[in-house]
Amino acid sequence: MTPAATRPASRDELSALPVEVAPLLLGALLETVVAGERVVVRLTEVEAYHGVGTGDRPDPGSHARMGPTARNATMWGEPGHLYVYLSHGIHSCVNVVCGPEGVAGGVLLRGAEVIEGEAVAERRRLERRGAVRSARDLARGPGRLGDAVGLRHPVHDGIDAVTGAEHAGARALLLLPAEPVARVATGPRVGVAGIAGTAAFPWRFWIEGDATVSAFRWGRGAAEAGGG
Repeated sequence: MTPAATRPASRDELSALPVEVAPLLLGALLETVVAGERVVVRLTEVEAYHGVGTGDRPDPGSHARMGPTARNATMWGEPGHLYVYLSHGIHSCVNVVCGPEGVAGGVLLRGAEVIEGEAVAERRRLERRGAVRSARDLARGPGRLGDAVGLRHPVHDGIDAVTGAEHAGARALLLLPAEPVARVATGPRVGVAGIAGTAAFPWRFWIEGDATVSAFRWGRGAAEAGGG
């Protein structure tokens, strides 16, 4: 689809709580240039995570739930940088850091549509995972999205998506939609264990009906903890 009008993201608007910023990222564009290759994705699915002391209640699903560590250090920094972490020892996943500096929070980019650089994104996916079933699957799910945009842990962790400054030979830029998207749905986060993956934390936001939104699955013990 043709993306709507966008504008560069500012630190001020990303300094709100992640759960407030998350729905505003739907329809946003993330542009990356890695090793001279440009890819642009349109965000269709995101999840909010709060660090300890962020918001009105603890978030047991957050990497920063116990405080600062070497792994989550970027989450405590300036909003607008990207927290790129390794999941299951394989997948580089991308988050937009939100909240005031010194207050940990982030929004995981779970799903997107590749709107420019499809051939580059497909090659990256093939190099890392094998066959690509369809164009809708290129950035459908956080690990695939990380592959498609070319950002890797640990080299690109902390890259600034507000200024677009070069970081380890790469650039990233976040462009927000000029108008909020319609048909925003919300529900439990995908694959998060225990109470943090239930309706008590309806912090997953997606564009209803979009084909690039990932499939939902309960995390370990989440259904028993109140997921249904």
